[in-house]
Amino acid sequence: MKLARPDIRHPRIVLAGCPALPEGDGDDAELVAVLRQRGLHARWLSWDDPQALDADLVILRATWDYIERLDDFLSWSTRVANLLNAPDVVAWNTDKRYLGDLIDAGVPTLPSNFFAPGDKVRVPKGEVVVKPAIGAGSVGAQRFTDARSAREHAAALHDAGNTVLVQPYDPRVESGETALVFLAGEQSHAFTKGPMLPPAGERPVFDPSGTYAEESLSPADPDFELWDVGHAALDAAAAHLKISATDLLYARVDVIGGPDNPLLLELELVEPSLGWRQLNRATRDLQQRKFAVGVESALDRLGLGPFSHRRP
Repeated sequence: MKLARPDIRHPRIVLAGCPALPEGDGDDAELVAVLRQRGLHARWLSWDDPQALDADLVILRATWDYIERLDDFLSWSTRVANLLNAPDVVAWNTDKRYLGDLIDAGVPTLPSNFFAPGDKVRVPKGEVVVKPAIGAGSVGAQRFTDARSAREHAAALHDAGNTVLVQPYDPRVESGETALVFLAGEQSHAFTKGPMLPPAGERPVFDPSGTYAEESLSPADPDFELWDVGHAALDAAAAHLKISATDLLYARVDVIGGPDNPLLLELELVEPSLGWRQLNRATRDLQQRKFAVGVESALDRLGLGPFSHRRP
């Protein structure tokens, strides 16, 4: 007797990289297998590969060239059938002016001042960081102890059409940033990122792909006060975007400082590294399964679950 094949939908899932890293930087190397273990068929493609538009679901993972092609990238994000995280999230989070929204919501955040092209750039006393408001992987970010040099760098960024972000340099970053990872709105794991910006007058060392500055990563077990900042940032972002935090498949909140005065540096909702390789084998397996469960939940929410194609 011939057995009937189960009438189950198998959505086409793409993990999106970029031309320089079409399968990411290796940190997500196990995700395809993890998804397949749950019956979810996924493969890697560069985000600009035409086949990505044929996918039922695209998950942003290593689209680290988007700052050079932002208009194309944002347009593409709206043409994909379904995107995680969603296009509205991407449009908001690719511009660091989102930090102002989090500050307004009361999230403890490193002071951040933005200057559009044509604005007079004010540089506070002391060491500062000057960077483009739209940027990733520390591209265009530099430290300055001299206000004139800081303004010159800001002018160069303005000439290139960038809005400029000026922040005081917090020396606590020398001890590293704590990266807090959330999966489907829930606290998952954390790791430490070593300082990425070299001293004033020097430039970061970039990965051979040229898409991000090299960094040193290590495991972390943060105090609850740091996690509180992470939860506050995630809740504020969800409220601003009028979504539930559980709608965010992944989020990474980068924090500096210890439990006495932790401050948000970045909220990464587009394509952050999730630090899987900093976890021990058992923890990595557990948290990657949670990632896959989050994908399943998103598919159900989007009407792409295993039985969604059947009519009542």
